[in-house]
Amino acid sequence: MACQLAAEGVGYRYRGGQDAVVGIDFAMGAGVLGLLGPNGAGKSTLMRVLSTLTRATTGRVSWNGADIARQPDALRRELGYLPQDFGVYPSLTAREFLQYLAAVKGLHSREVGERVVDCLAKVGLSDAADRRLGDFSGGMRQRVGIAQALINQPRLLIVDEPTVGLDPEERMRFRHLISDLAADRLVILSTHIVSDIEASATTLAVMSKGRLLYFGPSATLLLQARGHVWERTVTESAVPAARAGRVISNSLRVEGGMKLRIVASESPSDDAILCVPDLDEAYLWLLARDGAR
Repeated sequence: MACQLAAEGVGYRYRGGQDAVVGIDFAMGAGVLGLLGPNGAGKSTLMRVLSTLTRATTGRVSWNGADIARQPDALRRELGYLPQDFGVYPSLTAREFLQYLAAVKGLHSREVGERVVDCLAKVGLSDAADRRLGDFSGGMRQRVGIAQALINQPRLLIVDEPTVGLDPEERMRFRHLISDLAADRLVILSTHIVSDIEASATTLAVMSKGRLLYFGPSATLLLQARGHVWERTVTESAVPAARAGRVISNSLRVEGGMKLRIVASESPSDDAILCVPDLDEAYLWLLARDGAR
């Protein structure tokens, strides 16, 4: 089945005249699109536009060629969505909650039971299926949110900050799940945590101030950031001066002082050693170049 999402000049402006999203252009098929950006970059607004919850004020979004503003049901039938602020009915069990949402999404009664069992298993909640959601931890509720986004076997899955509240084991399970799902569908994963998408994203998009700074493979961004990450070791007393006005990606206490990794357009000192950037540092370099940091 076709799986193609395209944005052409997409923008969103609040009633007061402030632009939240400006001139977004991209096209993508099956795979994982990792959407990165600092808080306030416009990621959540863009996600709401792509999921038909908010209508773009400029531009056009299409799903398999259909304009989602004119034909929203063409996308909604194939959409799974987990917003940043996901609410539950605390008096319902996880099973009851997913059964209710399956009915809302129009699943046939014959398939609801099997889909609920399958989705609970995917997020590791089979043993808690009949516990009230009011007794769940924050991380468990987030996993229920992920399960409900999968209930209709969506071709387009949009998840906004999905790993908030998850412990390291839960995060790892989620990353594996995303990789498995992306074989034949498009997954858009929005976060400001680079490690959430580093292992699974086939394409990376970076937003700042409502604009798209980068769209493409992570490897290309890493190449662009080469020559802009440095390492130096300074004494304890010299740390404040070494950090002043600099983007520090990592600090490590070592014998005799502190080892700093510094993101900069040129060498910060005569004793600095040029390093190969990781994705966190490539992201920080891109934001610094744009003036976002």
